[in-house]
Amino acid sequence: MDRLTERQVIGAFYKTLAQDIGASWVDALSNYFTSDQKSEEYAWLGMAPVLRQWIGGRNAKALREAGLTLTNIHYEATIDILVRDLRRDHSGQALIRIAELARRANAHWASLLSTLIAAGESATCYDGQYFFDTDHSEGDSGTQDNDISVDISAVPAVNHGTTTAPSVEEMQWAIFKGIEAIIGFKDDRGEPMNEDASQFLAMVPITFMQVGLQAVATPFQASASQLALSELQKDFTIKVVPNPRFTSWTDRFPVFRTDSNVKALIRQEETEVDMKVKGYGSEYEFDNDAHQYGIDTWRTVGYGYWQNACLVTLT
Repeated sequence: MDRLTERQVIGAFYKTLAQDIGASWVDALSNYFTSDQKSEEYAWLGMAPVLRQWIGGRNAKALREAGLTLTNIHYEATIDILVRDLRRDHSGQALIRIAELARRANAHWASLLSTLIAAGESATCYDGQYFFDTDHSEGDSGTQDNDISVDISAVPAVNHGTTTAPSVEEMQWAIFKGIEAIIGFKDDRGEPMNEDASQFLAMVPITFMQVGLQAVATPFQASASQLALSELQKDFTIKVVPNPRFTSWTDRFPVFRTDSNVKALIRQEETEVDMKVKGYGSEYEFDNDAHQYGIDTWRTVGYGYWQNACLVTLT
């Protein structure tokens, strides 16, 4: 009787791993770096000086430095499959489980980054402040706030909602305020840091999914003197992505700039996802009449530029 071979199982895993890229927003929000050691140090150098009139020769400026260290973490997932199930698996159930394991592997970055984003109000980034904070300051930037509150009751909308169920107009206004904050951030030289930004992503909890998607699709104008979000999209690309992992957020959501070379988040990987097998002829099979298929990887995530992100809380 034909039986499902280890080669078939391993092949099915890597095929699904290659075809299922995981959440599309991962690359938009994070830079990917490889690692060849336990940890990596990222030295965030300050910005280059602005041009000045040549008076009395050159006036060289040193780069201000700040940095962070990211340590790789070992992750694994392992499943048991009984030998009898491999032998009797004419409906492909074992391969389905293996494909699910591959999808879990591809979803891992989204899981790690979502946890990182959700912790942004209480976890520090490279400047020593919380990632989402009200008093970031570097060099000549002045005090800057990427943890803003938006009073939706002040929005001149036709219909008012609540902080946990805003109207489309209020959601438009809140997204606009997040974008407005990001574009206004200054670098350590006191110069605008995001004046060339044109692509943004609002990541919303599931409870904001419908209103968020409607906000970027509805040609609504809050009043004759105020620019609607749909009008902004003539010059800006604004995308709304629902994140089912934001289970504790009911009145807030982050907005990110996505067209910067240095992103808001970092993915670091020492080893790619690899599969290991205790299969036919192994001691594990002899003792348990089963096989084990396990995957593992060394990786981690961290905060990049807080200036490319803003947390918007509805009040």
